Amino acid sequence: MKKGLYIACGSIALVLGIVGIFVPGLPTTPFLLLSSWLFYRSSRRLHDALHRSRWFGPYLRRYQAREGVGWRTKAVSIACMWAMICLSAFAFLEDGRIRVLLFALGAIGTGVVLFVVPNARKG
Repeated sequence: MKKGLYIACGSIALVLGIVGIFVPGLPTTPFLLLSSWLFYRSSRRLHDALHRSRWFGPYLRRYQAREGVGWRTKAVSIACMWAMICLSAFAFLEDGRIRVLLFALGAIGTGVVLFVVPNARKG
């Protein structure tokens, strides 16, 4: 019973992590880490498949090894984040106050990527 619940929650966390790639404000990393942990506790096969996956495997392995994120990856992340913020703000939102809130959250997100997320070590 517990194993099935962990697998179901891990699958939901993985889906939310994937959606978070495209939706501003929905974090990807915490959901991927949660999914990895839940799969580790319930299904070694699913955990290993997630860590071997083409898209998430390298990301999770770098995080697990505490290698940090390279500047190119940070720049691409910030550019994608701001592209989605601008698309959301100007194509879907009409209320100026919500736009301001969205831009403020984008600025906070940019600050987190630049100053909180660890940089990759050289060498």
